[in-house]
Amino acid sequence: MRETWRWFGAHDKITLPEIAQTGAAGIVTALHDIPYGEVWPRDAIAAHRRQIEAAGFTWDVVESLPVHEVIKRGEGDLSGLFSAYRQSMANLAAEGIKTVCYNFMPLLDWTRTDLQAPVARGGTCLRFSAAKMAAFEIFMVGRADARQAYSPEAVEAADHWYQQSSDADREDLLAAIMSGLPGAFDRYDLAGLRAALEPYAGLTPTDLRANLKRFLQEIIPTAQELEMSFAIHPDDPPRDILGLPRIVSNQADLAWIMGAVDAPENGLTLCTGSLGANPANDIAQIAHQFGDRIHFAHLRNVRKEPDGSFEEAPHLDGDTDLVAVVDELLEAEARRDVSIPFRPDHGHDLLSDSDRATQPGYPLIGRMRGLAEMRGVIAALS
Repeated sequence: MRETWRWFGAHDKITLPEIAQTGAAGIVTALHDIPYGEVWPRDAIAAHRRQIEAAGFTWDVVESLPVHEVIKRGEGDLSGLFSAYRQSMANLAAEGIKTVCYNFMPLLDWTRTDLQAPVARGGTCLRFSAAKMAAFEIFMVGRADARQAYSPEAVEAADHWYQQSSDADREDLLAAIMSGLPGAFDRYDLAGLRAALEPYAGLTPTDLRANLKRFLQEIIPTAQELEMSFAIHPDDPPRDILGLPRIVSNQADLAWIMGAVDAPENGLTLCTGSLGANPANDIAQIAHQFGDRIHFAHLRNVRKEPDGSFEEAPHLDGDTDLVAVVDELLEAEARRDVSIPFRPDHGHDLLSDSDRATQPGYPLIGRMRGLAEMRGVIAALS
């Protein structure tokens, strides 16, 4: 397996020379400054690639080439957006970049309620509290039907949290949830979030699946021509949020997507943390079933709670057996004669990480610990 590291370019407080000291060989990145729907110019791609190569790395995976929200909603004439997307693909392929990770989550890329939850023996982690998310939807956003989306226990806990919370607590919760918006987007206040949700009113899982299938039918033939691999990222967390449907949350969802356009180029980013937050998912079994379509892997762990809450755990100390998952990935590599790129996805803020103000979930030391642990697992299994 090929060790990679996510780098946010000019926005990243962790430099390429620092990443070199982690031992990673490849970089996972994107052109984060280009608005969604616009063509990625070949010269901009080439300049980014040269910067990465000058630091001693290769640009292994694009994460991500974003899918415009209008495509996810399936609104109007989409031919211009699809054409721009295909041109960006061609420009990436011309620069030798052939693997693309993308997601099809409406509006929010990921959702957490706490960005600095304390962990045992020091440090902090990302956390999703079902009670706090329910409080946000029910009492702060005031979303109709929000109560029905949560268990009675979570709703009761939400009421308790909201009644005892301060204005600062509520502002912190809003800021944490808004951190899941893509980097190029402005953060919303509550009124802005309500307005942003309006275009998705009535969007059903069936609608979203139809829109994803159309997207795949538009871009996978081009991927085949360009010899590119596309790898959809699972929902994070794997449940509906703010009334927005999620359709990449479990084994059945993945089987449907792989069958929607049944081609090797239509593949999966195996994110063990996102899928691992769903108690119904057996991640090693998912890796076994879809091993021939896994083009990229995010390796991290979570610790789940009965009410649907979870927090990000140390890589080898959560609910998912990452040793078994890596074993399946190594078997898939041997069968396919490929090297699957992976990155240590997220990590605890440890030691001096708290002084860096990096992207939430993307510290230097915490991720380096995760990379070292995964490196050891791979070496032992190999």
